[in-house]
Amino acid sequence: MQERGTAIDDASVIARSLRDPEAFSILFSRHGPRIQRYVTRRIGPDAAEDVVAETFLLAFRQRDRYDLAHANALPWLYGIATNLTGRHRRDEIRFYKAVARAGVDPVTEPFTDRVDAAVTAGAARRALAAALAALPPRYRDPLLLVAWGELSYDEAALALRVPVGTIRSRLHRARARLRQHLPEEYSHE
Repeated sequence: MQERGTAIDDASVIARSLRDPEAFSILFSRHGPRIQRYVTRRIGPDAAEDVVAETFLLAFRQRDRYDLAHANALPWLYGIATNLTGRHRRDEIRFYKAVARAGVDPVTEPFTDRVDAAVTAGAARRALAAALAALPPRYRDPLLLVAWGELSYDEAALALRVPVGTIRSRLHRARARLRQHLPEEYSHE
């Protein structure tokens, strides 16, 4: 969907979808893969597909309440996905503990092709997964939105509906807690 040679922004897609509901599928095409990777890394592949589908279904149902002043809907979608992931906290913790034991991240593992790198990455992944499992959700959510979702602090604040200062302080605390839980060789910035 393009207008005069340039891709139209997400807010315009959402506005159009109010008249033409099928237009909303553009958002899924644009952002579905990123949301899928994020949710898969949070709760594992088994529950991820359902959460991603539910994310876009909920977004579709709530599209009339979307603030059209925000051209990029990705933070909004990440916020919905993060809230839905919250229903799977036990799965998320169980998933991180499994990754900590096995050292295999189902999102990145298929792309690892060097044995030396895989062994080193596997050890780091196990340590990180164990540290993430120990992190309270109020710190884990903003950390993963910024690290895995690649959101800015402002976008993470928008996604979680908290002030940007809250994001900054929670990220600071999350990083401090991770440093406490990670072996020294992995805790340097």
